[in-house]
Amino acid sequence: MMKLKDWEELPKQMRTDAVRPYYDTIRTHAVGLAAKRLFDLIASLVLLAVLLPVFALLAIAIKLDSPGPVFFRQVRVTQYGKTFRIFKFRTMVQNADKMGAQVTAGADPRITRVGRFIRACRLDEICQLLNVLRGEMTFVGTRPEVPRFVEAYTPEMWATLLLPAGITSEASIRYKNEAQLLSQAQNVDEVYVRQVLPDKMKYNLYAIRNFSFWFEICTMFRTLFAVLGMNYDDQIPEENESI
Repeated sequence: MMKLKDWEELPKQMRTDAVRPYYDTIRTHAVGLAAKRLFDLIASLVLLAVLLPVFALLAIAIKLDSPGPVFFRQVRVTQYGKTFRIFKFRTMVQNADKMGAQVTAGADPRITRVGRFIRACRLDEICQLLNVLRGEMTFVGTRPEVPRFVEAYTPEMWATLLLPAGITSEASIRYKNEAQLLSQAQNVDEVYVRQVLPDKMKYNLYAIRNFSFWFEICTMFRTLFAVLGMNYDDQIPEENESI
């Protein structure tokens, strides 16, 4: 079951006045949190079984295309500031994270031939179902950042770590073309921290402030629509609007 820790058990950096309103909101959704974890378990098991042939094909293609492991494992941050190693199908050359920016932008030369196809079809993250099954991630939640970007969080941004990191979110939908947006930046990591991250957090904090299991189901459908190229209004609903 997914449940919140008592306030006194939260990490010190989360026990602030900026986080408290978000904590009090999430605490009232015990049933929704339980449904969220149950959905994570059932859906991840079913999808892993269904997608097993796809996993096998991608693994073979990655190994034939370039030397290195099938999976890219990187330390990310999830609920309560805990770190974990995320699963992604490797789309870049081996040790790419040691050869450039932490954020991928545009026609990054580190991306392999097969990697470009995988990214274009948005298949590199489907293996994060393993992280969901293990409880390190959830289907809908703030995308997990690397520790150095979490260090740049404002006190309010820490509220997004009250729940596990997610595979998708409203921010992910809005920034589905993030790599292209950053392609002209001279310092990709700096632009990401100063411009992109704060705007993405606007959506992430809204989702925490207005948490609803059913709204998260809607976010999953909107993610599917976004992958299919369907666009829609980019305005966040006002606080008094029903979601």
